Amino acid sequence: MAGEELPGVLILDIGGTHGVLEDLAALLKKHFHLITMREFLGNKEEMSKKIQSIFVFECRPTIDRELLESLPNLKVIGNSGVGVDHLDLKMISSFGVKVTNTPHAVADPTADIGMALMLASARRLVEGNVLNFLG
Repeated sequence: MAGEELPGVLILDIGGTHGVLEDLAALLKKHFHLITMREFLGNKEEMSKKIQSIFVFECRPTIDRELLESLPNLKVIGNSGVGVDHLDLKMISSFGVKVTNTPHAVADPTADIGMALMLASARRLVEGNVLNFLG
C-alpha cells in the first residue's frame, strides 16, 4: 500500500481494562489505521470520514444508531467473538454495513470445559471435594 493511507478502524482503546489487547492492536496496525474512541470523539468531523471499519472487542464500543449515522464511510463491523447477540443486525444492515465475527474462536476451549464438566459430574468430584473439605 505504498503511498496509500490505511483504512481507519474504530476501536474503544488500546490496553487498559476494556481496550483491545496490545498484541492484537499490533496485528491490526499492519492493515488499519487505528482510531480510538477518544480520538474519534475529539475530532469527529475529520475522523468520521476515515473510519471504514469498527472492531468490537468484548462488546465495545457500543454500536448504536447515533454512531452509525456519524460514520458515512463505514463498510464493516468486525466482532472479536463468536456471538453477535449484542449487535442490532437489522439496524446495522439498514446502513448497508456488513457484520463479521470469529465463529470458531472458542470452539476447542468450550469443548474442553464441556468434557471437564461431564467427567466431574460422572465422578461426583464436586461432592467428593466438599466432603474432603468438611471431613
